This record gives sequence, C-alpha cells and structure tokens, in this order.
Amino acid sequence: MGAAEPLRSVLWVRRQRCAVSLEPARALLRWGPSPGPGAGAPGAGACSVPVAEIVAVEETDSHGRPYGSGKWQKMEPPFAFTVHCVKRARRRRWRCEPVTFCVGDEQLCHLWLQALREQLDRLTCRPKRLLVFINPFGGKGRGLRIYERKVAPLFALAAIATEVVVTECANHAREALHEMSLDSYDGVVCVGGDGMFSEVLHGLVGRTQRAAGVDQNEPLAALVPCPLRIGIIPAGSTDCVCYSTIGINDPKTSALHIIVGDSLAMDVSAVHHHGALLRYSVSLLGYGFYGDIVKDSEKQRWMGLIRYDFSGLKTFLSHHCYEGTVSFLPAQHTSKQQLEEEQKRSLYGLEGSEDVEEWKVICGKFLAINAANMSCACPRSPRGLSPAAHLGDGSTDLILIRKCSRFNFLRFLLRHTNQRDQFDFTFVEVYRVKRFQFVSKQVEDEDGELGERGKQGLGQICSQHPSCCCSAASSSWNCDGEVLSGSAVEVRVHCQLVQLFARGIEERP
Repeated sequence: MGAAEPLRSVLWVRRQRCAVSLEPARALLRWGPSPGPGAGAPGAGACSVPVAEIVAVEETDSHGRPYGSGKWQKMEPPFAFTVHCVKRARRRRWRCEPVTFCVGDEQLCHLWLQALREQLDRLTCRPKRLLVFINPFGGKGRGLRIYERKVAPLFALAAIATEVVVTECANHAREALHEMSLDSYDGVVCVGGDGMFSEVLHGLVGRTQRAAGVDQNEPLAALVPCPLRIGIIPAGSTDCVCYSTIGINDPKTSALHIIVGDSLAMDVSAVHHHGALLRYSVSLLGYGFYGDIVKDSEKQRWMGLIRYDFSGLKTFLSHHCYEGTVSFLPAQHTSKQQLEEEQKRSLYGLEGSEDVEEWKVICGKFLAINAANMSCACPRSPRGLSPAAHLGDGSTDLILIRKCSRFNFLRFLLRHTNQRDQFDFTFVEVYRVKRFQFVSKQVEDEDGELGERGKQGLGQICSQHPSCCCSAASSSWNCDGEVLSGSAVEVRVHCQLVQLFARGIEERP
C-alpha cells in the first residue's frame, strides 16, 4: 500500500465475510458484505467511520478481548484486531463501539494495525496529556464517581495521560491554574457543573493575561486568547455550558469529544464595575428577575437543588421591576472577513475610534435585563434563553423585558420550555451587541412601607393591584450563577477568547 493508496482486504466482521477498505486520501474506514472472492471496495450499503472518530485500535482475539497485561504475547489464530469508534446514539449521545475484524494471516493483521495507527498518529489535534479538576461536592456529589467509572476508562483506552486534582474548596482550581506549570498539557478538563467550569475559565484567562502583561481591570484592554482547550465533563445540577455546546449532558459523550480533539471557539464577556474587573461571563448575565433568583437562592442552600424552584416562584410573585438606562454598541459584523478585521482593530488598540453616535440608549423600567453569549439551553429549556445566540461571533444577545403584567411575564417564561417564539411580545426587545453599559436609577423611597413589605413573607406582592409591577431600588447581577455586587456595570464581549473540546450541536436527519 502506497502513502495514499487504499488498503483493501476480505476480513470477517461479526461472523460475516466483509470487504474492508482504508482510504488514506479520505481518512475513511469502510466495511460491508463482500460481493465476491476478491478484495474489492465495499458496496453502497457499507458501514463507514472517519479515522477522526476512531478512539483506539488494539490487538485482540476473535472475541474482541485484548491480549494480556501489557506484556508481549504471540498472536494466535484466528488473528484479529478491534477498532473502537464513535457511534451516534439517540438524543445526540455518543458511545464508544468496538468492531472486531478477524484476519486469516498474522502478517496481514499487523499490516492493518500499522496502517490504522499511522492514520491516527497524523491527527495532531488530539490531546495526549490532560490536567483534570474534579469537584467532588457539586451537583449531587457524584463528580469523582462519574469520572472514575465513565470517563477514566475511555481516556485510558485512548492512551491519554492525565493528572487528576480533586478540589477541596472554592477557587481551588482557579488558584492551582495560576501557580502550576502547564507546558506539558494539551488541555484542561473540569468535572463538575457550571461553577467548576467558571473556576477553570477564570484561572486560564487570568493566567494568560498576566503572562501577556494585559491589565484585566482596563475595560478597553484587548485580551489574549487562551492557548489551552477546556473540556467539560457534566456533573453539576444544570450544566448549561455543556448542554449549549454539545446538545446533551452526558459524561461519555463529552469524554469522546475530548478524545477525538474537537475544538469550538467561544466568546467571553468581561464585566467591569467602576474600572475594576468583576468577573468573566460565558453564558448568562442577568439583572432583575434572574439576578433576584440567584441572590435569594444563596440564602436557601439548606434546601438543596429545589432552592432554585423556590426562589424562582418567590421572585415571580414579587414581580419587581427596576428603572435604569441601558446603552449599547450594536454588533455590525456580518461575515468572517469583517469579524477578523474587527479582531485586528482590537489587537492594535484601534477600537477607541468608535463614533459616539453608534451607541444606542434605552431608558425605562425593566423586569429583566439579560445578556446571553450562548443559547443557555438546558434540559428544562431545550432552546434556551436566546436560541439564535452565536458562540463565537464577538457579540452577545441583549434581551430587555420591559415592565408588564404578571400574566404576560408568565407567558414569556413559559415559552422558554416550548418551541414558540419567546421574543414575540411587545414588551420584549432583543439586540445583538458587542458592548453595553447599565446604570440603575436609585428611586427615592417616599413610601417606607414599600421596602418593609419586600422583606416579609414571599416578597413584595402588591395586594391592591395583583397584576401590577412594583418598582424596587436595585437588583443584583447574576453572572453565570454567581451574584455580583454593584448594579452599574460595563460589559465587553471578547471574541473567541477560549476554545472548548466540542463541535457544536449536531442536527441529525
């Protein structure tokens, strides 16, 4: 077989005589029922798997059992090798399926093993060594067990070396990433929920900016992209980032995306307050309704995961609205070339030349102000808060929900759980922006009883007018599930700042 010539043989697969071919030019392995005695190409109904989706190839017996304990053993007839490859299952799940090929000749068996391994060695995008952080407390406390039972065996099969760190407290992973040498790693994997991912994100982004001499507290600073990819093994309560980038929260599926070396660029928003960096956001930055929920849920941690439902109901019944001013810079790039030009402008510090008249200003009373860098999909809301949000276009979807009746707001919330257009309301406005600012209007409280009622029972519920929207002084920002102090923020989207081990949501016919 030449460098680009197909390797073709007649082998046995599941007790069936098959024509098998490996096509280097197409990087494709195919097999199907053999039409005749010769080693022809498989027919139209043949099975096929891209070399890029082969997890591993190993010498086995005819039943697919690998030889021995690592020591060299002479192969015995019937000779065989097993290809472990990605198989797509229902609901976007991936599984590792073994396919065993039986060969009548030992030399031919070794030829196939050598050819397949040479093809795999050419896949330079695949990680060889990973740093793994495991949160043993997040979600239902199953992170360590999920990794050991479902993920570690797949990494071992793919010959990926790992260094595992089990976190002991909050920000353990973030601090470790600031101090550790990462030169020998091809990526960082977090096992946990969205909070664990946020720790790893902040650790990598912060480390990269310090190494490049970038001042993170400067809102106009152009941040340097992180060199290492991040893998997410879902083991939390929501796992929004994983669901929005793969389409399912399944540890084995995520592990296989990491093994095959998938790469997906993702935007990151920097949130500043009075010239200081507060946090980075990759999914939801929410003020008003979602900010009140996460702030109240922090007081109810004793309730477990049900606290989010409780705080959500409580916040909905309170029906607070907040007055303020939103100013934003619309995103205008519409092509890859324009996006690259904008990145160059940012790199050379030229974006300060933006014209003042490009900014738009909106004042009013809002039930919620949401900025979504991604769809924010999850099992409860399969389409997410912003179904059309793009992961890597340098913009965020700014969603303004103006003051409305409690009934209309309920209609809006219910559309997050179905296929109807959640933005088809007169009180909902959506803008695609690359920067925005928000300043709340601190209302002079002339009615002291108003604030007192808000501290009692299920929150401030207006009994005189049940459908009205009661104004409150200020809310808090929900930044990817964390509460931010200070209502006045300045937000800027940094285009494709990090890379994930993912390929986006696959839509199967």
